[in-house]
Amino acid sequence: MENSEIFRNHQAQTFPFPSSIEIVSSKENYLFDKHGNKYLDFVAGVSVNTLGHCNKIISKSVKKQIDKFSHVMVYGEFVQEPQTKLAKLLSDSLPNSLSCSYFVNSGTESIEGAIKLAKRYTGKSKIISFKNSYHGSTAGSLSVMGYEHQKSNYRPLIPNCISIDFNSLEMLTEIDSDTAAVIIEPYQAASGFTKANKEFLKVLKNRCLETNSLLIFDEIQSCYGRTGKVFAFEHTNIIPDILCIAKGMGSGYPIGAFISSNEIMNVFTHNPTLGHITTFGGNPISCVASYETLNYVLNNNLQKLSIEKESLFKNCLKHKLIKEIRGKGLMLAIEFDNTKLAKYIVENSLKKGLILFYFLLTKTAVRITPPLTITNNEIRKGSKIIINLLNNYNNKLES
Repeated sequence: MENSEIFRNHQAQTFPFPSSIEIVSSKENYLFDKHGNKYLDFVAGVSVNTLGHCNKIISKSVKKQIDKFSHVMVYGEFVQEPQTKLAKLLSDSLPNSLSCSYFVNSGTESIEGAIKLAKRYTGKSKIISFKNSYHGSTAGSLSVMGYEHQKSNYRPLIPNCISIDFNSLEMLTEIDSDTAAVIIEPYQAASGFTKANKEFLKVLKNRCLETNSLLIFDEIQSCYGRTGKVFAFEHTNIIPDILCIAKGMGSGYPIGAFISSNEIMNVFTHNPTLGHITTFGGNPISCVASYETLNYVLNNNLQKLSIEKESLFKNCLKHKLIKEIRGKGLMLAIEFDNTKLAKYIVENSLKKGLILFYFLLTKTAVRITPPLTITNNEIRKGSKIIINLLNNYNNKLES
């Protein structure tokens, strides 16, 4: 039986029409399929492969750790150097109020933990999120998603969760003394990297302080240098009470974290004890990969290079059929006039050896989130494929 047949019949599906290319190997910023085709990766597994594929530094450290130990005990019981090294590096890279990390396995788990933490610390239950937001697919994270179409068939979800308009100052009055937390993405990922306005975030932070509500930043896609800062909140001058990260922090290995102060995080230790537990969270292999990823980003100033590469993308991707390019650094969305054109670009780019992808909540934009190690020549090469396809599409319209 072919792998493609097993994939369709014995592996749970999420979409009726997956691209279904069969990958057999990868290297740096390229993927290779079973037929020997080579694909330039402009998606990085949806903001995951920060340092590209099969990064030598990560592979070497992971192999070394595998020979020492992998899983030895449930989270939080034994002292394990891969966890402590990563926790210290994160603490050194963040403000003093974000000094304590809880390691989990994914972004949605970090959101679940953050919601629990906020409710436990404040003693309140109301959670406010924003329309067109995405925070994960498990019951708690789905409850704070800001798109009813994705939620309706799974109700009832967690009660007392409210979604309000993004960037609307008037709606911030919904934050009141009953609110445990407000959760927001500095750049709304699923809607095509829509930016939270600085003034809006300033008023939001003040409103949270007035009502003793915690502010949670979801940086699951924007962490580890992708937006031009190590963490996207650094663009805003707003420090969240809880920071959620995942995806790119492992550069291909499954890991996430929610980060807060020792004071806030300490509530999980009592009344009840073991207030939040995980078996595989903080897996030593993933922690080693995450440490090496962040260390490489910091030592090679990849966050600064992301801004330079953003400029190159915008210079290369100039065409009358492109409405705008949103986002920051290497977290970009190309906006088109219609769904048909976006679909044409994604599907035909794949045929030309370039991987692009869609967004969950907008069908007229195309995602560009390559590895931070993408080279200038690779940016030019992939952009040329897109421009040529746009020229072909335009010629058909005019003929």
